[in-house]
Amino acid sequence: DNVEWSEEQEAAARKKVEESCSQLVPSEKREDYENKANSYWNDFYKIHDNRFFKDRHWLFTEFPELVPNCKQSLVDKSQPQATAPDSCEDTESKGCKDDRCPSQTCLGKAQTEPSETNINYPGFSATFRILEVGCGAGNTVFPILKTNNDPAMFVYCCDFSSTAVEIVKMHPDYNPSRCFAFVHDLCDESDRYPVPDNSLDIIILIFVLSAIHPDKMQAVISGLNRLLKPGGMILFRDYGRYDLAQLRFKKGRCLSENFYVRGDGTRVYFFTQEGLEELFTSAGMEKVQNLVDRRLQVNRGKQLTMYRVWIQCKYRKPLEAES
Repeated sequence: DNVEWSEEQEAAARKKVEESCSQLVPSEKREDYENKANSYWNDFYKIHDNRFFKDRHWLFTEFPELVPNCKQSLVDKSQPQATAPDSCEDTESKGCKDDRCPSQTCLGKAQTEPSETNINYPGFSATFRILEVGCGAGNTVFPILKTNNDPAMFVYCCDFSSTAVEIVKMHPDYNPSRCFAFVHDLCDESDRYPVPDNSLDIIILIFVLSAIHPDKMQAVISGLNRLLKPGGMILFRDYGRYDLAQLRFKKGRCLSENFYVRGDGTRVYFFTQEGLEELFTSAGMEKVQNLVDRRLQVNRGKQLTMYRVWIQCKYRKPLEAES
């Protein structure tokens, strides 16, 4: 854990990325991957169903804000504190997303409720509301529902893929009295969320933002920030620059700088701390945490060493934000 890279390692990684990006995907194909993104993700979940990813039990170490009555104060950490995340069943498969609190009770319970005159949305009576964006087959949602038994909590989860949302709804632990799953296009500003602005305590973005076009990321973060109560937070984890997954791409798979397409048509971007700081602060949010998590994984059977790079962030909507 927390492996430090030498200058030579970083230079070699940079060179490999430059080589893979020397030949871009043709422009007409780039448009196709953008316009048909929904169908590519639907196909992904039709093939893998709910067998591809393991539940993320590391969530509550990395993000104690998700657990009721948490006592840990939210301070900016310079190093990751958790054990390595669970990997998916096939860590070398393309498309793998995993190798691919303040003193108030877990945020928000003392915060103001949305000033809506017509309060009739799902979970309107809850005092602690969580939204996971890009929920996939529910590998984050269901650990939360199993671990956090706070009766005042309600969990929303959405995905671009209608197939993924259907998988979530068919899960034996899906309970409409505690959870609401829905299809949502993050990049479509006209696609409204089922909750009003200033209504959420926590928004979860885990290996999701990397799947959308870099030009659309700022609007996505700004839109999510509007949904948060003052003091609410976005919990973020995604691919970091020079992760193994990026170094594996060959020529002809690069869409634009640090943005690639996999063999199944799904796309992935690789972040830096500085780039994420710009995205979140431009949306008016305050940094709580922004760290790089570098890990060395060893496949003893194949005698391979693999370097994984993830970035984990927590950004808060200012308490003085206008409702």
